[in-house]
Amino acid sequence: MQRNAVCALLRAHALRATDPHEQAMTAAVLAFVEAQPACLERSCAPGHLTGSAWIVDRPRRRVLLTHHRKLDRWLQLGGHADGDADLLAVALREAQEESGLASIRVLSPELFDVDLHTIPARREEPAHLHHDLRFFLEADGDEPLVISAESKDLAWVEIDRLAEYSTEESLLRMARKTPRRR
Repeated sequence: MQRNAVCALLRAHALRATDPHEQAMTAAVLAFVEAQPACLERSCAPGHLTGSAWIVDRPRRRVLLTHHRKLDRWLQLGGHADGDADLLAVALREAQEESGLASIRVLSPELFDVDLHTIPARREEPAHLHHDLRFFLEADGDEPLVISAESKDLAWVEIDRLAEYSTEESLLRMARKTPRRR
């Protein structure tokens, strides 16, 4: 079963997560994956799995954010699983497609963060939930960026100044968890 690997990632993360809200979301996402055979497909009406990339530069002082075109917010890069149970591969693929970066490398195959959030209704698409599995990646902060059609802009943002771009707790939580190099 494809979902077994996703469940294993979530169970392992549940043992490491220290934030009570994130612990509750991890439990909710795990229950969702166990109950919804189509959780990897966009057609899954209550919601679906997404893979995101928390991309830091090598000194780990900056994070790469996209100004999402549809949502009009600064967010981490990522996207829909579209049937792929390897959510790390999804996060990497989306990060490369949305940034043009070739230097992206995985810092850990374990989940870095889990979030559950509502995507508002648009045109013929009803509001739905994104069950977002997030991974910790690194890239060369000097490599040129390529803005995709999904973004209004891309920016390397000082982690200490992240609140100037977003007040979303899920982003601020990842900033707090980011280990810094000295």
